[in-house]
Amino acid sequence: MFTNKDVEYRTIYVVNCIKDRNLRVCNGELLLEETEEKKTLTKLPFQKILALFVVGHIHVSTPLLEKCKKFNVALVVVKPSLRPVFFWANSAEANYLLRQKQYMFAKTDISIAKWIVRSKVENQLKLLQSTRKLDSLTVQAKEVCQKALSSWLSVIVDYNKLMGMEGYVSKAFFAAYYQDIGWKERQPRTKCDEINTCLDIGYTMLFNYIECFVRMFGFDLYVGVYHRLWFKRKSLICDLVEPFRCIIDRTIRSAFNRKQFKKSDFKLHKGEYRLKLEKNANYMKIFFDALIPYKMDIFCFIRAYYRCFMQGKEISNYPKFEI
Repeated sequence: MFTNKDVEYRTIYVVNCIKDRNLRVCNGELLLEETEEKKTLTKLPFQKILALFVVGHIHVSTPLLEKCKKFNVALVVVKPSLRPVFFWANSAEANYLLRQKQYMFAKTDISIAKWIVRSKVENQLKLLQSTRKLDSLTVQAKEVCQKALSSWLSVIVDYNKLMGMEGYVSKAFFAAYYQDIGWKERQPRTKCDEINTCLDIGYTMLFNYIECFVRMFGFDLYVGVYHRLWFKRKSLICDLVEPFRCIIDRTIRSAFNRKQFKKSDFKLHKGEYRLKLEKNANYMKIFFDALIPYKMDIFCFIRAYYRCFMQGKEISNYPKFEI
């Protein structure tokens, strides 16, 4: 497992391999080269890498995997469309006591699930307050968040009602928070408009980012406490992503207001709004610039969650993340 010092001094690198480039190991360092010109673009010491995100297509060699395993470097490969296709990491799979506890966790207990939803709603309320807007949509959304925190969450004992409440709060939040940039409705993975496409991209990057940290502790990623078991769904990552979605939400609103994100950056293809290839690097940089400053917060949050879950502590001892 990593220590605070490891996470503090190691970082996440994003490598653009959309063009014809190659990654190889030389003298214990990672080299990024232009294939045709045989020119070295950069050298990265493995001791400084926490995770390596590759955009495009690469040939994965045995020496590269050996070095990633030795230095606990997570390797994430996404297509030029930013769809993840490969994740490799040397996780702490031998932590069988943790996994046993996950499997024995009572599915009728929604106390941790309510804590996850509470953390998400608290940050949604803070984002709404940060806009300083007093229009009817914003006022109504803040009231919904406050009611959820003050009364609704405390009386809910049914899992389906908890899910319904979270969806109701999120609907009010999105309508108010993105009202100035043409918000319609949230439709995950449908890419029905530019904002939904940005949310899908940002949430996917956040998902992979969180997974890098969760794998350090040896969790079974498919066993969650809020999101239930589903074929090939990493339910635990879906759980732990929730309190941090606010980072992506704020980044997207800010980027559209600053004209860093534009609707002209997208093209309509078969009924879906897709980001133009030449814009991929810009969007990834903006999202990672927003996520990387929170690496210590995320690491400490997941470590605290691990300790509380293993020791069976009261919900009041579980960590909080504040945007």
